[in-house]
Amino acid sequence: MSRRGLLAVCLLLASCKRPPPAVADAGTDAGAQATVTADAGTLATASLDAGGASDSGLEASVTSPEDGVAEVHPLAVCDARGDAPLDAARRYYDEGHYEEALSCAAQAAALEPDLAAAHAERGAALAFLHREPEAQLAFARALAIDPGDPDALLGAAHLYAVQLPSTRERDELGALYAERGLSQPSTPPELVPSLALVAAMAFNDLGQADQALERAAIVLAREPGNLEAKYEKALALFELCRFREAKAAFASLLTDKERAAHAHQHLGLLLEREGRWKQAQEHFDRARTLEPQDFPPPPLPTPDEFRAQVTRALADLPEDMRKDLEGVPVATEEIPSEDDLLANQPPLSPTILGLFRGPSLGEPCDGTETPCRSVALYRRNLARAVRTPEELREQIRVTLLHEIGHLRGEDDEELAARGLE
Repeated sequence: MSRRGLLAVCLLLASCKRPPPAVADAGTDAGAQATVTADAGTLATASLDAGGASDSGLEASVTSPEDGVAEVHPLAVCDARGDAPLDAARRYYDEGHYEEALSCAAQAAALEPDLAAAHAERGAALAFLHREPEAQLAFARALAIDPGDPDALLGAAHLYAVQLPSTRERDELGALYAERGLSQPSTPPELVPSLALVAAMAFNDLGQADQALERAAIVLAREPGNLEAKYEKALALFELCRFREAKAAFASLLTDKERAAHAHQHLGLLLEREGRWKQAQEHFDRARTLEPQDFPPPPLPTPDEFRAQVTRALADLPEDMRKDLEGVPVATEEIPSEDDLLANQPPLSPTILGLFRGPSLGEPCDGTETPCRSVALYRRNLARAVRTPEELREQIRVTLLHEIGHLRGEDDEELAARGLE
């Protein structure tokens, strides 16, 4: 099970509210610390009626069979059992009857089109049924009606930061919605741990481990046994280079079946940093046994093969880039040194693939770096970020382009905007 899928099992189950449904990552970013800058109105699209409740209170799903004739499958009429449709939708959701919940939520939305809670309930049911595009629009409509609706904020945050495949923009949106929910005095107290947990996940994925650690602390202050929050805390400690604390935190998760593979993988990374290669490999092997899809054997070249691949990638660069690299040594190293990681505040991630050291070409050298400028590419981190030798060669190329961007004065956000995250 991937990390992002873990929340499907436990998120909100200990809470009074209903859970939205329910992946490590080593980007090419040389220590990028992304900031949440996405427009909070992104969800409020113009197509608010798409996927909405019909006048009859029914919401149809459409399939396209092989003959090309679309088939419409209308929802059953809401059987509210004497309750108001919205109350019935919530009851059905709590009981695990999601089609019925959707039917009653759709009827509630048809009866009161401007009721944000009805559209939020539709979004929750649609998300659980893995009808993500419709869920996006349902949450959009709810938040267009009431930007502060706490259930819609939590549902949208979970959809973007957890359920959908991770991208920077989705994680930014998830963090924005979760943070909005946390900042509102009107948010029900029982929703605070769930919002904080989604925020912690989004911030960890964005490389904002300091923020993730704070949000995990909010959860654990209220729910000390929350294992997902404990994992997010351990991950944030690792990313912040607080290695001793991270080691203890991951060790405490080894008996948890849902998180043991990731705990073993990170303990391997930590032991590797201590030079305890044999013990590290034992943890890597255990992680692979538990979750072979998440932790396949890395296509790790020998140090000589890796240097040869980097040399070829350098030779294939455009002429202007090769010229910029004149006098800038490009070294191959195993993993980042602690000195390099801690040279920035907050620290760089231990999983960075490459690093540019020194001032950009437009700035003078100050004598603190010898040589003034240099680039490092990390063999083990690069190999773990890919699955095949072909992907490794491409990742080496992309990482070089990223570091050359830093050499030329671009920051991480500018590089991410150009697809060189």
